[in-house]
Amino acid sequence: MGLAVIEHMEYPFARGDLSSDGIQWSVEKDTAAAGVDVAVESVTIKPPALGPLIEVEFGLSAAFRAVSSATADLTYKWQARNKGGSWVDLHSAVIKADIGTTYVEESRSGRFQPVADFNSLPFEVRLVIQCDEVAQGRARIKNSSYVRVKYSAS
Repeated sequence: MGLAVIEHMEYPFARGDLSSDGIQWSVEKDTAAAGVDVAVESVTIKPPALGPLIEVEFGLSAAFRAVSSATADLTYKWQARNKGGSWVDLHSAVIKADIGTTYVEESRSGRFQPVADFNSLPFEVRLVIQCDEVAQGRARIKNSSYVRVKYSAS
């Protein structure tokens, strides 16, 4: 019997109580020290069957703001890795200068080909933020964020 291509899709972020408007957010995560990465939320993607990874599609949305400063610069990036491995950036770091205290929603999406350290199942995905001012960065992840995996199985 030959290999079958399997697609698996998950909405792994921001689970919790139902909302009246259908939008759920992860717990807010704040930075502490300036210039230090903080993981907002990290999830493991583990389809029911495992096999060689062909492609991963991401549709990731989060909201960012400063706690109280009008001049804070917030930096974020989405990362993935083989379970327990080294983190791989899914895109270049994004800098939001003088982000302000009102949430700014940002999305990153597209297909990602397997690379070293992110090429097998299961894998982990996370959002990391940092801020140039002490205890000023804040972020949360939207429940519509998804991960679609294409892999082969016998």
